[in-house]
Amino acid sequence: MAKRNNRVKLDSSIELKDRLVAINRVTKVTKGGRTFTFAAIVVVGNENGIVGWGLGKANEVTAAIAKGVEAAKKNLIKVPVHKGTIPHEQYAKFGGSRVILIPASQGTGVKAGGAMRAVLESVGITDVLAKSKGSSNPHNLVKATIAALDEMRSPAIVAQNRGISVEQVFKG
Repeated sequence: MAKRNNRVKLDSSIELKDRLVAINRVTKVTKGGRTFTFAAIVVVGNENGIVGWGLGKANEVTAAIAKGVEAAKKNLIKVPVHKGTIPHEQYAKFGGSRVILIPASQGTGVKAGGAMRAVLESVGITDVLAKSKGSSNPHNLVKATIAALDEMRSPAIVAQNRGISVEQVFKG
């Protein structure tokens, strides 16, 4: 898989909405007893083609979420959204999780489960069919979904590379 550079710099004009994907309570056993900490995985997006994910760890849930949001803002990518769906089918994997994203017609909705749904809705995709196979670990599902979206090519770039119009790309 070729790594694309779809990274986006955060500026004040981008208004991001955050979604909590999962919270995990971690227990550390010490001589003095058990110590509880929390790990939160968060997805942020502007619902217009920009998305990022972050992991925050802290002694309190709210602090873990805040750290996750800050981490997500440093890790944004631009995703081509074409008429509310993705431009083409895409497969990606991360760890034991495998995801398949398939474009859907208008009115289909987001057919995806938990962690994938949070990522796809944060991007602003309204119609897509998504399937996850293998591990359902939310960390790996979020990373695999982001990897699939990062590999998306916009119809304009495909048309430019082929030397044809955007309409001809979708007829083919």
